[in-house]
Amino acid sequence: MPIEILMPAVAPSMTEGNIVKWAKKEGETVEKGEVLLEIETDKAVVEVEAQHGGVLGRILVAEGTNGVKIDTPIALLAVNGEDPRSLAAGTRAAAAPAAPPAPAAAAASPAAPAAVPAAAPPGGRIFASPLARRIAKELGVDLARIRGSGPNGRVLKADVEAAARSGAAAPAVPATPAGAAYEDIPHSNTRRIIAQRLAEAKRSIPHFYLTIDCEVDALLSVRRQANELIEGAKLSVNDFVIKAVALALRKVPAANAAWTDTAIRRFRDVDIAVAVATPKGLVTPVLRSADRKSVSSISAEMKELSARAQEGRVRPDEYQGGGFTISNLGMYGIREFAAIINPPQACILAVGAAEQRPVVRAGALAVATLMSCTLSVDHRAVDGALGAEFLAVFKKLIESPIALLL
Repeated sequence: MPIEILMPAVAPSMTEGNIVKWAKKEGETVEKGEVLLEIETDKAVVEVEAQHGGVLGRILVAEGTNGVKIDTPIALLAVNGEDPRSLAAGTRAAAAPAAPPAPAAAAASPAAPAAVPAAAPPGGRIFASPLARRIAKELGVDLARIRGSGPNGRVLKADVEAAARSGAAAPAVPATPAGAAYEDIPHSNTRRIIAQRLAEAKRSIPHFYLTIDCEVDALLSVRRQANELIEGAKLSVNDFVIKAVALALRKVPAANAAWTDTAIRRFRDVDIAVAVATPKGLVTPVLRSADRKSVSSISAEMKELSARAQEGRVRPDEYQGGGFTISNLGMYGIREFAAIINPPQACILAVGAAEQRPVVRAGALAVATLMSCTLSVDHRAVDGALGAEFLAVFKKLIESPIALLL
């Protein structure tokens, strides 16, 4: 009997994913431990290794298919010397409900698919192969206007391509108000999950906010000297911020916490998540044990994680966990903002731009470079006094940057 390959759950919170690419073709040998396919989770593209050796007999869900539920059969693996060609064609339907019987008039396939509705049950679902759906999306073809030539009227790739050539199945343009031109950009899996989590966090977490201004003239001077003296170094302000947050959490461990229904969970390790903007949405790779790393090590690791995040190549173990998050928009010139907490963490620090502002020293006006930082706090786990204590320690470290290099 062939082995059924199921859609894997590569992250604890994953309920569905997208099949990006099959690394093997039907009929090819698969070794245990070889990369079999790539799937997209809510955060990244993950390579999935084969759990068994054999021959890839049938691919049940084509690459490019979105929203595949975990534990859905996606392929069949021929094992123990069985002929992969002998796998029943009917097994392919295991990944989707069977279409209802087609009308007798549709028994003969037309030379070119007609632009009439595809066979569908009363619920209105259109039966088409995953590949046909992907090709239709790419070519801008309306599947509802194609009569499929496959079994029971199923729309196949050839039907879509023929309809695209004839122009008979172009999607209808919805009516819009006069002068209201717009474009609908489909949600990526990443952006959809992020939206759900942020909405849940804002609804369910009692946020409060604390803002502090830090003088960073000394930090900017130390950073400039370090970049001049250390060959190949390109330390950023954010690298120093990460180190300062890590040391502040070590001094104020009660802020390194999360709320649960039964207890306040205080993390023993200082693992800091850093928000990275990507084309598909926000990703928060985690720097493990950041309090024990040098600023230069933090800088190198952050650059590497950010580059892979842009490509969607961060592994699940690299973005899961963390006890505290940093979000920095200073590079965009944002002076001050308040970030939404990254559950189940209790705190997120929003870092603004370093800019020159007037200050008063000994009763006289002066100019200093200030950076506003706002701590968003879950009041259930961290109260105002504790949040203020953390920010005071953070401010002292940022304003005395030599301590960050020791």
